[in-house]
Amino acid sequence: MRTRAFCAVALILTLAACEGSPTLPAGVRVSGTPNPPGSAPHCHRLARIRAHLESDPAPWKTNIERLANGYSVGIAVGVRGLALYEHDARRHRTPASNEKLMLSMALFDRLGPHYRIRTRAMARRVEGGEVSGNLWLVGAGDPTLTQKQPHYWGGALTSPTLEELAEKVRSAGIKTIAGGVRGSTAPFAHDFYAPGWKPYVPRSYVQLAAALSLNGNFHVRGRPERVAARAFSHQLGRRGIEIESPLGTGRAPAKLSPIAQVKSAPLTDVVAYMDQTSNNFFAEMLGKLLGTKVFGSPGTIRKGARAIAAWTQRAGVSIGAEDSSGLSYRDKVSPLGLMRLLGTSERRPWGATLRQDLAAPGEGTLAGRLAGLDVHAKTGTLFNSDSALSGWVRRNEDSPWVEFSILDQNMPKAVEDQIVGAIATAAIRVPAHAGLLRSACL
Repeated sequence: MRTRAFCAVALILTLAACEGSPTLPAGVRVSGTPNPPGSAPHCHRLARIRAHLESDPAPWKTNIERLANGYSVGIAVGVRGLALYEHDARRHRTPASNEKLMLSMALFDRLGPHYRIRTRAMARRVEGGEVSGNLWLVGAGDPTLTQKQPHYWGGALTSPTLEELAEKVRSAGIKTIAGGVRGSTAPFAHDFYAPGWKPYVPRSYVQLAAALSLNGNFHVRGRPERVAARAFSHQLGRRGIEIESPLGTGRAPAKLSPIAQVKSAPLTDVVAYMDQTSNNFFAEMLGKLLGTKVFGSPGTIRKGARAIAAWTQRAGVSIGAEDSSGLSYRDKVSPLGLMRLLGTSERRPWGATLRQDLAAPGEGTLAGRLAGLDVHAKTGTLFNSDSALSGWVRRNEDSPWVEFSILDQNMPKAVEDQIVGAIATAAIRVPAHAGLLRSACL
Protein backbone atom coordinates (compact mmCIF):
# COMPACT_ATOMS: atom_id res chain seq x y z
CA MET A 1 0.00 0.00 0.00
CA ARG A 2 2.82 2.40 0.78
CA THR A 3 4.43 1.77 -2.62
CA ARG A 4 1.16 2.42 -4.41
CA ALA A 5 0.56 5.56 -2.38
CA PHE A 6 4.05 6.84 -3.23
CA CYS A 7 3.45 6.10 -6.91
CA ALA A 8 0.13 7.89 -6.89
CA VAL A 9 1.72 11.01 -5.39
CA ALA A 10 4.64 10.78 -7.80
CA LEU A 11 2.27 10.46 -10.75
CA ILE A 12 0.28 13.51 -9.69
CA LEU A 13 3.47 15.55 -9.37
CA THR A 14 4.62 14.33 -12.77
CA LEU A 15 1.36 15.19 -14.49
CA ALA A 16 1.24 18.60 -12.87
CA ALA A 17 4.69 19.30 -14.30
CA CYS A 18 3.55 18.63 -17.87
CA GLU A 19 2.47 21.34 -20.27
CA GLY A 20 -0.49 23.31 -19.06
CA SER A 21 -0.18 22.15 -15.41
CA PRO A 22 -3.66 20.64 -15.54
CA THR A 23 -5.97 21.01 -12.57
CA LEU A 24 -6.33 17.70 -10.76
CA PRO A 25 -9.76 16.04 -10.73
CA ALA A 26 -11.91 16.46 -7.66
CA GLY A 27 -11.11 14.10 -4.83
CA VAL A 28 -7.46 13.57 -5.72
CA ARG A 29 -5.08 14.75 -3.02
CA VAL A 30 -1.34 15.30 -3.24
CA SER A 31 -0.66 15.31 0.49
CA GLY A 32 -1.89 13.20 3.37
CA THR A 33 -1.34 9.68 4.67
CA PRO A 34 -2.05 6.53 2.62
CA ASN A 35 -5.59 5.27 2.75
CA PRO A 36 -6.08 2.55 5.41
CA PRO A 37 -6.58 -1.08 4.41
CA GLY A 38 -9.98 -1.67 2.88
CA SER A 39 -10.23 1.75 1.19
CA ALA A 40 -10.65 2.22 -2.59
CA PRO A 41 -7.51 1.03 -4.47
CA HIS A 42 -5.05 3.73 -5.42
CA CYS A 43 -4.95 2.30 -8.96
CA HIS A 44 -8.46 3.68 -9.49
CA ARG A 45 -7.08 7.13 -8.80
CA LEU A 46 -4.18 6.51 -11.17
CA ALA A 47 -6.65 5.66 -13.94
CA ARG A 48 -8.64 8.84 -13.24
CA ILE A 49 -5.48 10.96 -13.34
CA ARG A 50 -4.36 9.43 -16.63
CA ALA A 51 -7.79 10.01 -18.13
CA HIS A 52 -7.71 13.61 -16.95
CA LEU A 53 -4.28 14.14 -18.46
CA GLU A 54 -5.32 12.70 -21.81
CA SER A 55 -8.35 15.01 -21.90
CA ASP A 56 -6.24 18.10 -21.14
CA PRO A 57 -6.68 20.36 -24.22
CA ALA A 58 -3.01 21.27 -24.77
CA PRO A 59 -2.52 22.94 -28.19
CA TRP A 60 -0.16 20.24 -29.49
CA LYS A 61 -2.71 17.53 -28.73
CA THR A 62 -5.47 19.45 -30.48
CA ASN A 63 -3.20 19.85 -33.49
CA ILE A 64 -2.50 16.12 -33.62
CA GLU A 65 -6.21 15.32 -33.44
CA ARG A 66 -6.80 17.63 -36.39
CA LEU A 67 -4.03 15.99 -38.42
CA ALA A 68 -5.17 12.45 -37.59
CA ASN A 69 -8.82 13.11 -38.43
CA GLY A 70 -10.04 10.82 -41.20
CA TYR A 71 -7.08 8.45 -41.17
CA SER A 72 -6.67 4.93 -39.83
CA VAL A 73 -3.89 5.69 -37.39
CA GLY A 74 -2.77 4.92 -33.85
CA ILE A 75 -0.59 7.44 -32.01
CA ALA A 76 1.06 7.33 -28.61
CA VAL A 77 3.22 10.04 -27.03
CA GLY A 78 5.00 9.82 -23.70
CA VAL A 79 8.02 10.55 -21.57
CA ARG A 80 10.04 7.71 -20.03
CA GLY A 81 7.20 5.34 -20.80
CA LEU A 82 4.47 7.44 -19.17
CA ALA A 83 1.69 8.13 -21.69
CA LEU A 84 0.85 11.80 -22.23
CA TYR A 85 -1.35 11.38 -25.29
CA GLU A 86 -3.17 8.51 -27.01
CA HIS A 87 -5.14 8.31 -30.23
CA ASP A 88 -6.45 4.78 -30.86
CA ALA A 89 -3.14 3.74 -29.33
CA ARG A 90 -4.09 0.37 -27.81
CA ARG A 91 -5.10 -1.39 -31.01
CA HIS A 92 -2.45 -3.76 -32.35
CA ARG A 93 -1.21 -2.86 -35.81
CA THR A 94 1.50 -4.02 -38.19
CA PRO A 95 4.84 -2.42 -37.26
CA ALA A 96 6.54 -3.09 -40.61
CA SER A 97 10.23 -2.21 -40.16
CA ASN A 98 9.60 -0.90 -36.66
CA GLU A 99 10.14 -4.59 -35.84
CA LYS A 100 13.84 -3.80 -36.34
CA LEU A 101 13.57 -1.20 -33.59
CA MET A 102 12.36 -3.83 -31.12
CA LEU A 103 15.09 -6.20 -32.33
CA SER A 104 17.65 -3.47 -31.62
CA MET A 105 16.39 -3.10 -28.05
CA ALA A 106 16.52 -6.84 -27.39
CA LEU A 107 20.02 -7.13 -28.92
CA PHE A 108 21.45 -4.30 -26.84
CA ASP A 109 19.89 -5.64 -23.66
CA ARG A 110 21.18 -9.17 -24.28
CA LEU A 111 24.59 -8.53 -25.87
CA GLY A 112 25.40 -4.87 -25.24
CA PRO A 113 26.22 -2.24 -27.87
CA HIS A 114 29.95 -3.10 -27.87
CA TYR A 115 29.53 -6.78 -28.75
CA ARG A 116 31.47 -7.97 -31.83
CA ILE A 117 30.65 -10.99 -34.01
CA ARG A 118 33.59 -13.29 -34.78
CA THR A 119 34.49 -15.21 -37.94
CA ARG A 120 37.27 -17.74 -37.33
CA ALA A 121 39.67 -20.03 -39.16
CA MET A 122 39.94 -23.25 -37.10
CA ALA A 123 41.53 -26.67 -37.23
CA ARG A 124 41.96 -29.78 -35.10
CA ARG A 125 45.73 -29.91 -35.31
CA VAL A 126 48.56 -27.74 -36.61
CA GLU A 127 52.15 -29.00 -36.71
CA GLY A 128 55.16 -27.18 -38.15
CA GLY A 129 53.10 -24.79 -40.23
CA GLU A 130 50.82 -27.51 -41.61
CA VAL A 131 47.14 -28.01 -40.92
CA SER A 132 46.98 -31.80 -40.78
CA GLY A 133 43.31 -32.00 -41.73
CA ASN A 134 40.71 -29.53 -42.94
CA LEU A 135 40.81 -25.81 -42.25
CA TRP A 136 37.34 -24.76 -41.13
CA LEU A 137 35.88 -21.34 -41.81
CA VAL A 138 33.37 -20.81 -38.99
CA GLY A 139 30.90 -17.93 -38.95
CA ALA A 140 28.71 -16.72 -36.10
CA GLY A 141 26.19 -14.57 -37.94
CA ASP A 142 28.14 -11.47 -38.99
CA PRO A 143 26.00 -9.79 -41.68
CA THR A 144 28.84 -7.43 -42.64
CA LEU A 145 31.53 -9.97 -43.68
CA THR A 146 32.94 -9.36 -47.18
CA GLN A 147 35.58 -10.93 -49.39
CA LYS A 148 37.98 -7.99 -49.61
CA GLN A 149 35.93 -4.78 -49.43
CA PRO A 150 36.08 -3.27 -45.90
CA HIS A 151 33.75 -0.44 -46.98
CA TYR A 152 31.32 -2.59 -48.95
CA TRP A 153 28.39 -1.26 -46.87
CA GLY A 154 29.48 2.38 -47.04
CA GLY A 155 32.01 4.58 -45.29
CA ALA A 156 30.17 4.61 -41.96
CA LEU A 157 30.53 0.85 -41.41
CA THR A 158 33.86 -0.97 -41.64
CA SER A 159 33.54 -4.67 -42.41
CA PRO A 160 35.88 -7.56 -41.62
CA THR A 161 37.16 -9.33 -44.74
CA LEU A 162 38.31 -12.80 -45.73
CA GLU A 163 41.39 -11.11 -47.14
CA GLU A 164 42.25 -9.90 -43.62
CA LEU A 165 41.55 -13.34 -42.15
CA ALA A 166 43.77 -15.06 -44.74
CA GLU A 167 46.59 -12.66 -43.94
CA LYS A 168 46.27 -13.55 -40.25
CA VAL A 169 46.42 -17.26 -41.12
CA ARG A 170 49.65 -16.63 -43.05
CA SER A 171 51.03 -14.59 -40.13
CA ALA A 172 50.28 -17.55 -37.84
CA GLY A 173 52.85 -19.52 -39.82
CA ILE A 174 50.51 -21.71 -41.85
CA LYS A 175 52.09 -22.87 -45.14
CA THR A 176 50.13 -26.01 -46.04
CA ILE A 177 46.62 -27.37 -45.54
CA ALA A 178 46.70 -31.14 -45.91
CA GLY A 179 42.92 -31.24 -46.22
CA GLY A 180 40.65 -28.63 -47.77
CA VAL A 181 38.90 -25.45 -46.74
CA ARG A 182 35.48 -26.21 -45.27
CA GLY A 183 32.69 -23.69 -44.71
CA SER A 184 30.74 -24.47 -41.52
CA THR A 185 26.97 -24.63 -41.85
CA ALA A 186 26.41 -24.15 -38.09
CA PRO A 187 25.01 -22.57 -35.96
CA PHE A 188 22.16 -21.18 -38.11
CA ALA A 189 19.50 -23.16 -39.98
CA HIS A 190 18.79 -22.44 -43.64
CA ASP A 191 15.13 -21.61 -43.02
CA PHE A 192 13.96 -18.97 -45.47
CA TYR A 193 10.32 -18.24 -44.66
CA ALA A 194 8.23 -16.70 -41.89
CA PRO A 195 4.44 -16.75 -41.43
CA GLY A 196 3.02 -13.61 -42.98
CA TRP A 197 5.70 -13.26 -45.66
CA LYS A 198 4.49 -12.79 -49.21
CA PRO A 199 5.80 -15.39 -51.70
CA TYR A 200 8.02 -12.81 -53.39
CA VAL A 201 9.84 -11.78 -50.20
CA PRO A 202 12.68 -14.37 -50.15
CA ARG A 203 15.58 -13.26 -52.38
CA SER A 204 13.69 -10.16 -53.61
CA TYR A 205 13.52 -8.34 -50.27
CA VAL A 206 15.75 -10.42 -48.00
CA GLN A 207 18.61 -12.83 -48.65
CA LEU A 208 19.21 -16.16 -46.94
CA ALA A 209 20.54 -15.58 -43.42
CA ALA A 210 23.30 -18.17 -42.95
CA ALA A 211 25.81 -17.98 -40.10
CA LEU A 212 28.60 -17.79 -42.70
CA SER A 213 27.47 -15.23 -45.26
CA LEU A 214 29.56 -13.16 -47.64
CA ASN A 215 28.74 -9.79 -49.21
CA GLY A 216 25.14 -9.94 -48.06
CA ASN A 217 24.52 -13.22 -49.94
CA PHE A 218 23.40 -11.29 -53.01
CA HIS A 219 23.06 -13.55 -56.06
CA VAL A 220 23.82 -16.67 -53.98
CA ARG A 221 21.62 -19.57 -55.15
CA GLY A 222 23.51 -22.48 -53.59
CA ARG A 223 25.02 -22.85 -50.16
CA PRO A 224 26.52 -19.52 -49.02
CA GLU A 225 29.09 -21.47 -46.98
CA ARG A 226 30.54 -22.92 -50.21
CA VAL A 227 30.77 -19.43 -51.71
CA ALA A 228 32.63 -18.21 -48.63
CA ALA A 229 34.93 -21.25 -48.57
CA ARG A 230 35.83 -20.73 -52.24
CA ALA A 231 36.59 -17.04 -51.67
CA PHE A 232 38.69 -17.87 -48.60
CA SER A 233 40.62 -20.56 -50.52
CA HIS A 234 41.41 -17.95 -53.17
CA GLN A 235 42.73 -15.50 -50.59
CA LEU A 236 44.87 -18.21 -48.95
CA GLY A 237 46.26 -19.26 -52.32
CA ARG A 238 47.27 -15.70 -53.13
CA ARG A 239 49.43 -15.81 -50.02
CA GLY A 240 51.26 -18.95 -51.08
CA ILE A 241 49.41 -21.36 -48.79
CA GLU A 242 49.05 -24.76 -50.43
CA ILE A 243 45.65 -26.49 -50.18
CA GLU A 244 45.82 -30.18 -51.04
CA SER A 245 42.13 -31.20 -51.09
CA PRO A 246 38.97 -29.73 -52.64
CA LEU A 247 36.83 -27.31 -50.67
CA GLY A 248 33.55 -28.30 -49.08
CA THR A 249 30.90 -27.52 -46.47
CA GLY A 250 29.47 -29.22 -43.40
CA ARG A 251 28.93 -28.88 -39.71
CA ALA A 252 32.23 -28.02 -38.04
CA PRO A 253 33.36 -30.79 -35.68
CA ALA A 254 33.84 -30.26 -31.98
CA LYS A 255 37.19 -29.54 -30.35
CA LEU A 256 38.57 -27.25 -33.04
CA SER A 257 41.22 -24.72 -32.09
CA PRO A 258 41.26 -21.19 -33.52
CA ILE A 259 44.14 -20.20 -35.79
CA ALA A 260 42.96 -16.67 -36.59
CA GLN A 261 39.84 -14.55 -36.39
CA VAL A 262 38.30 -11.29 -37.54
CA LYS A 263 35.57 -9.36 -35.75
CA SER A 264 32.70 -7.19 -36.85
CA ALA A 265 32.45 -3.55 -35.94
CA PRO A 266 30.77 -2.97 -32.54
CA LEU A 267 27.12 -4.01 -32.53
CA THR A 268 26.03 -0.37 -32.21
CA ASP A 269 27.57 0.37 -35.64
CA VAL A 270 25.94 -2.69 -37.20
CA VAL A 271 22.56 -1.82 -35.67
CA ALA A 272 22.87 1.80 -36.79
CA TYR A 273 23.38 0.66 -40.39
CA MET A 274 20.47 -1.79 -40.14
CA ASP A 275 18.06 0.79 -38.70
CA GLN A 276 19.08 3.76 -40.81
CA THR A 277 18.92 1.82 -44.09
CA SER A 278 16.20 -0.61 -42.91
CA ASN A 279 18.26 -3.57 -44.15
CA ASN A 280 16.21 -6.78 -43.98
CA PHE A 281 19.19 -9.13 -44.38
CA PHE A 282 20.95 -7.55 -41.41
CA ALA A 283 17.75 -7.88 -39.36
CA GLU A 284 17.25 -11.59 -40.04
CA MET A 285 20.95 -12.32 -39.45
CA LEU A 286 20.93 -10.46 -36.14
CA GLY A 287 17.58 -12.01 -35.24
CA LYS A 288 19.03 -15.51 -35.69
CA LEU A 289 22.04 -14.44 -33.61
CA LEU A 290 19.72 -13.27 -30.84
CA GLY A 291 17.63 -16.44 -31.10
CA THR A 292 20.75 -18.57 -30.77
CA LYS A 293 21.88 -16.67 -27.68
CA VAL A 294 18.47 -16.96 -26.02
CA PHE A 295 17.23 -20.39 -27.12
CA GLY A 296 20.35 -22.18 -28.39
CA SER A 297 21.33 -23.44 -31.82
CA PRO A 298 20.31 -23.80 -34.51
CA GLY A 299 19.42 -20.16 -34.99
CA THR A 300 16.15 -19.74 -36.87
CA ILE A 301 13.86 -16.92 -37.94
CA ARG A 302 11.28 -18.24 -35.49
CA LYS A 303 13.69 -18.24 -32.56
CA GLY A 304 14.72 -14.67 -33.34
CA ALA A 305 11.08 -13.56 -33.32
CA ARG A 306 10.45 -15.45 -30.07
CA ALA A 307 13.46 -13.77 -28.47
CA ILE A 308 12.15 -10.32 -29.41
CA ALA A 309 8.69 -11.14 -28.02
CA ALA A 310 10.21 -12.55 -24.83
CA TRP A 311 12.14 -9.34 -24.27
CA THR A 312 9.11 -7.09 -24.82
CA GLN A 313 7.05 -9.33 -22.51
CA ARG A 314 9.58 -8.82 -19.72
CA ALA A 315 9.23 -5.09 -20.34
CA GLY A 316 5.46 -5.42 -19.88
CA VAL A 317 4.41 -5.25 -23.55
CA SER A 318 2.80 -8.13 -25.47
CA ILE A 319 3.45 -8.30 -29.21
CA GLY A 320 2.98 -10.70 -32.09
CA ALA A 321 6.32 -11.47 -33.75
CA GLU A 322 6.99 -13.78 -36.70
CA ASP A 323 10.32 -12.40 -37.92
CA SER A 324 12.98 -9.81 -37.09
CA SER A 325 12.79 -7.64 -40.21
CA GLY A 326 9.12 -6.62 -40.11
CA LEU A 327 8.36 -8.15 -43.53
CA SER A 328 5.60 -10.27 -42.00
CA TYR A 329 2.05 -8.97 -42.10
CA ARG A 330 1.43 -11.02 -38.94
CA ASP A 331 3.79 -8.97 -36.77
CA LYS A 332 1.67 -6.91 -34.35
CA VAL A 333 2.25 -4.25 -31.71
CA SER A 334 0.25 -1.31 -30.38
CA PRO A 335 1.54 2.27 -30.62
CA LEU A 336 1.17 2.51 -26.83
CA GLY A 337 3.22 -0.65 -26.36
CA LEU A 338 5.96 0.54 -28.70
CA MET A 339 6.06 3.94 -26.97
CA ARG A 340 6.44 2.19 -23.61
CA LEU A 341 9.29 0.09 -24.99
CA LEU A 342 11.01 3.30 -26.03
CA GLY A 343 10.51 4.53 -22.48
CA THR A 344 12.01 1.30 -21.14
CA SER A 345 15.01 1.82 -23.43
CA GLU A 346 15.42 5.36 -22.16
CA ARG A 347 16.08 3.95 -18.69
CA ARG A 348 18.64 1.39 -19.86
CA PRO A 349 22.40 2.14 -19.95
CA TRP A 350 22.30 1.73 -23.73
CA GLY A 351 19.24 3.95 -24.28
CA ALA A 352 21.10 7.00 -25.54
CA THR A 353 23.18 4.79 -27.84
CA LEU A 354 20.06 3.31 -29.41
CA ARG A 355 18.58 6.76 -29.93
CA GLN A 356 21.71 7.98 -31.72
CA ASP A 357 21.74 4.84 -33.88
CA LEU A 358 18.37 5.75 -35.38
CA ALA A 359 18.18 7.98 -38.43
CA ALA A 360 18.08 11.75 -37.97
CA PRO A 361 16.53 14.10 -40.56
CA GLY A 362 18.36 13.73 -43.85
CA GLU A 363 19.86 10.33 -42.96
CA GLY A 364 18.98 6.94 -44.42
CA THR A 365 15.24 6.38 -44.64
CA LEU A 366 14.65 9.90 -43.26
CA ALA A 367 16.32 11.52 -46.26
CA GLY A 368 14.09 14.42 -47.24
CA ARG A 369 11.96 14.13 -44.10
CA LEU A 370 11.53 16.02 -40.79
CA ALA A 371 13.97 18.80 -41.68
CA GLY A 372 14.66 21.21 -38.83
CA LEU A 373 13.50 18.87 -36.06
CA ASP A 374 15.67 17.30 -33.34
CA VAL A 375 14.43 13.77 -33.90
CA HIS A 376 15.75 10.21 -34.17
CA ALA A 377 13.28 7.68 -35.56
CA LYS A 378 12.70 4.37 -37.32
CA THR A 379 10.48 4.21 -40.38
CA GLY A 380 8.47 1.28 -41.71
CA THR A 381 6.43 0.58 -44.85
CA LEU A 382 4.68 -2.46 -46.35
CA PHE A 383 3.05 -2.92 -49.74
CA ASN A 384 -0.50 -2.65 -48.37
CA SER A 385 0.33 0.93 -47.28
CA ASP A 386 0.90 0.01 -43.64
CA SER A 387 3.33 2.61 -42.35
CA ALA A 388 5.19 3.32 -39.12
CA LEU A 389 7.30 6.04 -37.59
CA SER A 390 8.55 5.71 -34.00
CA GLY A 391 11.35 7.25 -31.99
CA TRP A 392 12.30 10.32 -29.99
CA VAL A 393 11.85 14.04 -30.58
CA ARG A 394 12.50 17.09 -28.42
CA ARG A 395 11.73 20.78 -28.56
CA ASN A 396 15.32 21.92 -27.95
CA GLU A 397 18.48 20.84 -26.13
CA ASP A 398 17.03 21.93 -22.78
CA SER A 399 13.87 19.83 -23.25
CA PRO A 400 13.40 16.14 -22.44
CA TRP A 401 13.28 13.55 -25.18
CA VAL A 402 9.67 12.63 -25.92
CA GLU A 403 8.86 9.13 -27.15
CA PHE A 404 6.31 8.68 -29.91
CA SER A 405 4.90 5.91 -32.06
CA ILE A 406 2.72 6.38 -35.14
CA LEU A 407 1.31 3.24 -36.81
CA ASP A 408 -1.09 3.84 -39.69
CA GLN A 409 -2.42 2.76 -43.04
CA ASN A 410 -2.71 4.98 -46.12
CA MET A 411 -1.59 8.09 -44.25
CA PRO A 412 0.81 10.25 -46.29
CA LYS A 413 4.35 10.44 -44.93
CA ALA A 414 3.98 14.22 -44.92
CA VAL A 415 1.15 13.93 -42.37
CA GLU A 416 3.25 11.62 -40.19
CA ASP A 417 5.96 14.28 -40.26
CA GLN A 418 3.48 17.02 -39.35
CA ILE A 419 2.37 14.98 -36.33
CA VAL A 420 5.99 14.68 -35.16
CA GLY A 421 6.34 18.42 -35.70
CA ALA A 422 3.30 19.00 -33.48
CA ILE A 423 4.80 16.80 -30.75
CA ALA A 424 8.02 18.81 -30.96
CA THR A 425 6.13 21.95 -29.90
CA ALA A 426 5.07 20.45 -26.56
CA ALA A 427 6.62 22.27 -23.60
CA ILE A 428 7.04 19.26 -21.30
CA ARG A 429 8.98 19.23 -18.04
CA VAL A 430 9.72 15.86 -16.46
CA PRO A 431 10.75 15.25 -12.83
CA ALA A 432 13.68 12.91 -12.26
CA HIS A 433 11.44 10.27 -10.62
CA ALA A 434 9.16 9.87 -13.65
CA GLY A 435 11.12 6.87 -14.89
CA LEU A 436 10.48 4.96 -11.67
CA LEU A 437 6.83 5.82 -11.89
CA ARG A 438 5.89 3.62 -14.82
CA SER A 439 7.94 0.61 -13.79
CA ALA A 440 6.42 0.67 -10.29
CA CYS A 441 2.83 1.58 -11.03
CA LEU A 442 1.83 0.76 -14.61
